[in-house]
Amino acid sequence: MTRNRKAVLASLVLVPLLASGFALQARSTRGGAQLLDQVLTFVALRYVDTLDAQALYEKAARGLVKELNDPYTELFTPKQLEEFSRNTNGRYAGLGMEISKVGDYVTVNKVFPNSPAEQGGVLEGDKIAIIDTVNARGFNTQQVQNKLLGPIGSPITVQFLRVGVSQPIKLSFKRAEIHVPAVPFAMMLDERTGYVPLQRFSEQTTEDIANSVLALRKQGAKGVIIDLRGNPGGILEEAFSMSNLFLPKGKELLSVRGRGEFQKFVSQQDPLAPEIPLVVMVDGGSASASEIVAGALQDYDRALVLGTTSFGKGLVQSVYNLDGGYALKITTGKWFTPSGRSIQKERKMNAEGQYVEVLPDSLETDSVRKARPVYKSASGRTVYGGGAITPDVIVSPDTLSSAEQALRRALLPHFAKYFAHVNAVAEEQKGKVKPDFAYNPAWRDQVYQRLLADTVKVDKAVWDAGATDVDRAIDARVAKVAFGDTLVLRRGLKDDNQLRRAMELMRKGTTQREIFAAAAAAPAVTKARSGQ
Repeated sequence: MTRNRKAVLASLVLVPLLASGFALQARSTRGGAQLLDQVLTFVALRYVDTLDAQALYEKAARGLVKELNDPYTELFTPKQLEEFSRNTNGRYAGLGMEISKVGDYVTVNKVFPNSPAEQGGVLEGDKIAIIDTVNARGFNTQQVQNKLLGPIGSPITVQFLRVGVSQPIKLSFKRAEIHVPAVPFAMMLDERTGYVPLQRFSEQTTEDIANSVLALRKQGAKGVIIDLRGNPGGILEEAFSMSNLFLPKGKELLSVRGRGEFQKFVSQQDPLAPEIPLVVMVDGGSASASEIVAGALQDYDRALVLGTTSFGKGLVQSVYNLDGGYALKITTGKWFTPSGRSIQKERKMNAEGQYVEVLPDSLETDSVRKARPVYKSASGRTVYGGGAITPDVIVSPDTLSSAEQALRRALLPHFAKYFAHVNAVAEEQKGKVKPDFAYNPAWRDQVYQRLLADTVKVDKAVWDAGATDVDRAIDARVAKVAFGDTLVLRRGLKDDNQLRRAMELMRKGTTQREIFAAAAAAPAVTKARSGQ
């Protein structure tokens, strides 16, 4: 497949078979068409309110799509299609900020490197108050995004609210094409282990992974950990080409089964790194393309999969262009790994209109794990089916203590202010701390006093009891502001038992076979730290 063909995405959700089968299947096709035509005619001519003909047909089309009861089948307007393409491809013309709605204002979560936002001095935690002459208070993220995006090179002025600054900060920009990195950074965790976090499957994913692996090997990496935790997927072709970086040419990577269709996808190129040992990390947020990569590498014994069971997002969706700039994204098939495992977890809609797993399980125990259907990898190792990707080594993440959870609940209504004050304290340390800085408990007291001054009341006993969670947040923010993401990860290793376990296994072997042997010699399930 090529990118010039229709965009195909690996996606999720079992399409339920409606009991009525439209309730029209007993009628002839012609009769069904007549029924639809009659309904449209009477609505157009007799409905109490006049409806635009174009709007009427669009409503009919949307009603049809809605009745499929598949949240991943969507009818896109031209503007929605543009947004979908931008989010999928990872490129757009704007300022280079990741934003979210917090309180009354849309807030900057992240500033992308080498972007107009970074060059203009935008800081994470800034609130977007005015865009050109439009007051953005109360806007949702979509409304703000629509205002921020525009033609490359076009001017825009934004006023930001910043904690500690009494007046809005007015900045002028010229929009630019923004490259959203699939891999934000790559680093050596120790003298022999490389680490690559992959956040999305966009147009540059394979290139970013290839460059990262090559760079890490030059730095001495004898093995690489690829972190797919929280990766929701994206472009299917990138999952194939990324897998092909590590698998030989001619290997089946995936098969799709649809209505009367069966298609295999095979690796097309010689691999970039056919031998370097791999550990792939997954969790419940790893879906679609992430599961395709993890499943293929696991089935061919090319990587040890570690973490918790993935999401189980195993339906393919195709995007078909329609007249007038519209497009239909529709579920067209199911994905199966090379060993024949279905990636899709069976789900159905409950009374609240939510899709839930038919047979939910956490896969955090040996008994539940072994209850799944058994398949065999290329070398005869046991791998588990039943939907999603079951890790070879299950490691539950450490959980928050009861006191930490209580503090988070207390701060939730005031999160924007809390984040802003944590960021402000961190900004004050920039230029003062070294990479091996010792955490200063006084920073926590400063955040608490700032919250009180900002009319946020948190019981001091609750604050003190959950202090460790605040300390982690401030420590990470100081590291981020002063030195960037790599130091955040390095200092946070003590709180990431999944990554620590992956590193331990990497140190026990110089080949993929030796890493499998080391994993087999240890408990297959590692429990989380107590949350009490």
